[in-house]
Amino acid sequence: MPARAGIAQGGLALFMFAVLSVSAKAADTTPPATPAPPATAAPAAPSPVAIAAADRILDTIGLKQSIAIVVPGMMQELETNVTRTRPEIRDSLRATLKAIQPEFDQTARQTYIQAESLLASQMSEQEITQVAAFFDSPAGKKYKEITPVFVQNLTDLTGAWREKLSTDILERARAAMKKKGVDF
Repeated sequence: MPARAGIAQGGLALFMFAVLSVSAKAADTTPPATPAPPATAAPAAPSPVAIAAADRILDTIGLKQSIAIVVPGMMQELETNVTRTRPEIRDSLRATLKAIQPEFDQTARQTYIQAESLLASQMSEQEITQVAAFFDSPAGKKYKEITPVFVQNLTDLTGAWREKLSTDILERARAAMKKKGVDF
């Protein structure tokens, strides 16, 4: 996957996660929970069921893969940048990066575990399992199937809009400033 598409999908994954979280909260018809404990009490750790549901959601929306490709991508970028000016060290640098990669892959796994916990702590166990169940439903499977095409089409749509917006803002600002006697 090209970097631009991977970044777009990761960003969309986070955006869609936020939308689904709000939707799940809005759709919940259970009565409100009892008042929260005083601020001094530490929040309860998410249950294993909630963590497992968070894992299914994050995997489905592509966040697991987005995090997994960060380390290899950064290492490749480092190798490319360094060997551009020092091609003679390519093999040695590549071996070094291969040797240290497991250490950094572990940080990616830790970050993912933190993301699971963060997601699981933002919703009740019932809410998060409902969202995970959505992704197992026919509609959720369809959503997952169409997401890559949607992301590309959205990127194309917003890119064209940004270009037009940039031109329109510049033209309007110039016209308004010209009325004030200032040309730029």
